[in-house]
Parts: sequence; structure tokens; C-alpha cells
Amino acid sequence: MFWLNFVILLNMKTVIKNISKLIQCDSNNIKFRVGKEMNLLNTISNAYLEIDNGIITDFGNMDQWKGIDDWNKTEIIDAENGMVFPSYCDSHTHLVFAQSRENEFNDRINGLSYQEIANNGGGILNSAKKIDEITEDELYNISLNRLNKSILTGTGAVEIKSGYGLNLDSELKILRVIKKLKENSPISIKSTFLGAHAVPLEFKNNKDGYLDLIINEMLPIIKSENLADYIDIFCEKGYFDTNDTIKILKAGQKHGLIGKTHVNQFNSLGGVKASIENGCLSVDHLEIMKEDDFLAFKGSNCIATLLPSCSFFLGIPYSPAKEFIKREIPINLASDYNPGSSPSSNMNFVASLGSIKLKLNSNQVINATTINGAYAMGLENQVGTISIGKKANFFITKSIPTYQYLHYAFGENLIKKVFLEGKEIK
Repeated sequence: MFWLNFVILLNMKTVIKNISKLIQCDSNNIKFRVGKEMNLLNTISNAYLEIDNGIITDFGNMDQWKGIDDWNKTEIIDAENGMVFPSYCDSHTHLVFAQSRENEFNDRINGLSYQEIANNGGGILNSAKKIDEITEDELYNISLNRLNKSILTGTGAVEIKSGYGLNLDSELKILRVIKKLKENSPISIKSTFLGAHAVPLEFKNNKDGYLDLIINEMLPIIKSENLADYIDIFCEKGYFDTNDTIKILKAGQKHGLIGKTHVNQFNSLGGVKASIENGCLSVDHLEIMKEDDFLAFKGSNCIATLLPSCSFFLGIPYSPAKEFIKREIPINLASDYNPGSSPSSNMNFVASLGSIKLKLNSNQVINATTINGAYAMGLENQVGTISIGKKANFFITKSIPTYQYLHYAFGENLIKKVFLEGKEIK
């Protein structure tokens, strides 16, 4: 399996000119935007962008451009009146899986719920079975292909979770694939250990035994091989409760893993409060919210990761995004790319859903899919805005009338060129 083709510009400066509008340019190195700040969006019309060795070195209006000192070491790229956006930062995916689950898709169309499919041996347990049946090399190749597709739709940073293994060998297989993707891909990748995604069949009546396996056998090896940045758990009825969540998060902390959790997808069980009190960087899903859940965010820097394409696919409620903004709780939008409940990594669609279903304006959507997504992965100093010193991860659109058009015209492919670390991806 070959990586995507690059236009490689060794030891050269790159200048993007004739940009109709440069989007999300920032000189203040913000961590994230929250509340009324979500309406802020810095743009420059008739702009240029300079890159050196994969890093943004300058940007501004064409009238202020100093020109070229050495034409022999400069590559000029004409944006042709397209707009330049920082790459999407997708902070919640399950990209490494063995096989699609369109048979369950049909089951759901025929009236079965997500929970009913899971109770019948489908869902997460089905994906775990398929991981057991595939080699690590095979899993890497199909995952690389998925990652490439994600990049070409504008994603420049991604978090990838395990959780489809549910035993020592298969969880390690997934995490090693993620590590290999990190090593061989120009995209910024964060890895999350989600061993507590479901209780495997062999531990059906012994959930505590499985948690002990995660804590005593899986975590030490994951730490020794440096296979994960974060730890996660699915806190939900039929899966794991708040006590389990606290136990897993504390165990992860002992091994240097920051928490991220799946909470409130179908029920509010107190998982939000437990997650935040135990140092989670993000809490994810949040389709069902109670007053106590909102109050739990007070005084924290935990970000709420909303997954509208999961709601779209499953037909479940959408997260109350505007209420989070009203209460000055930081939010970001992510794809939840997985075979069972969100089989798409296309962040353009996620952004459009942010406007169409979550009722966010385009400025809020852009903040939620760029700098706030970067913060949810601990990457806010590297990506998420067009800023001097950050990685040159961005995409150039076709000529569009306004930047709002990107979210409005959800069925169009409006991305013309994609760049990671200053190199064009083809």
C-alpha cells in the first residue's frame, strides 16, 4: 500500500497567492474559543500565505506582500481566487476497524435499535470478532486507505481510538496500527486506548474481571510500548457505569494517559461529572443532557465534543450545541467515524450538520471544527488556525462566493487542493 502522492518541495519556500479570503488566521495563539467568542473569525481578503519547511512563516493582504527574494528557492501556487481554510481537526474517530457493518444498517432500517442490534451480537462485539480474524498488516493497509480518504476531504489532524479488540492481543494490534500510521503519515495523529468500549462475551457475567484485565495486563504493555496518548471508556447503560469510569480514568492517570470519555449518548448517568472531576480533556457525544451535566463543566477546561453525524445516522437526538455556547462551555465537532454509527470521515458533512441540525452559524462551526478540535487533542499549539509557527495544514477551495457557502452547499465537493506540512497531497 503506497502513501498518497506528495508534491515535495525540499528546502524551498512556498507562497500561496491570489487567495480570495484567508480563513481563521490568528496572531494570538488562542487555545480555544468559547461562548460569544465562537462568533469571532479573523479573515483576510485578497491574501497571501508563506510557508517554509512545512511551517507557516507569514500571511497578510497582497498589498502588504514583500515579494520574492530568491526565485530559485520559491514555489508559487496560485489559489485562483479560492479560499484557504486551516485543515479540519477531527478529535473523535474509530478509524481502525476490520470491516463495514452495512448488514446492521439494514437491520436498523427494518426497525431494530442500536441497543437491540448490540444485544443480538452485533455492534461493537461484531467489530471485535472481525479484528481477531485479520492480520496486523491487513488492518494497517485498509486503515491507511481510510486515512487517505479523510485527508483528501480536508482533515489535517485526527484522533484514533482502539476499542474493537476487547482482548489483549487485538487491542494491541489496533494500537500498533495507529502507531504505524503516526510514523508513516504526515497528518497529526493522537492515539486513544478504548479497551473499555464494551464487555466481551467471555466476560459477560464478569465485568470486573475484564476491567482488571485492562488495568493489570493491557495498560502496562501500552505504556511500555508508548501506544496511546489518551484513555477512554463508554459510560452507558449496558456497558460501563460511573464507578467503572472513575476506575479506568484513575488507572490511566497512573500510566500517564489523559482521559476522554463516551458519555450521555443515550442516557445521563453522571458520567459527565465523573469524567470532569477525574481530569478528562474532553467528554464526547452528549446527546442527552441534564442540568447537573451542564453544571459539571463549571470551572473546568474540559471541552464538549459533539458528534452530529452519529445522530444523523442513528436518528437519535442532536447535542444541544447552542445551550453549551450560551453557558460558555467550549465545544468542538468531530466525525465519530466508525462502522456502526457514523460510517463517514468527511468533516465537510459534519460542518454542514453543525449549521443545519445544531443551528450554529458558520463562524461557530469553523471554530468548532478547527481550533477547538485541535484543543480536544492537545494540538492547539500546532494546528487549528493559520498562525505563524504552526504546521502548514490547510486546504484551498474552488472559487466560492462566501465562506458560508462551504456549509450551505453540503452535497458539493468544494476542496481543490489539500496541504499537510506545506506539501500538497494528491
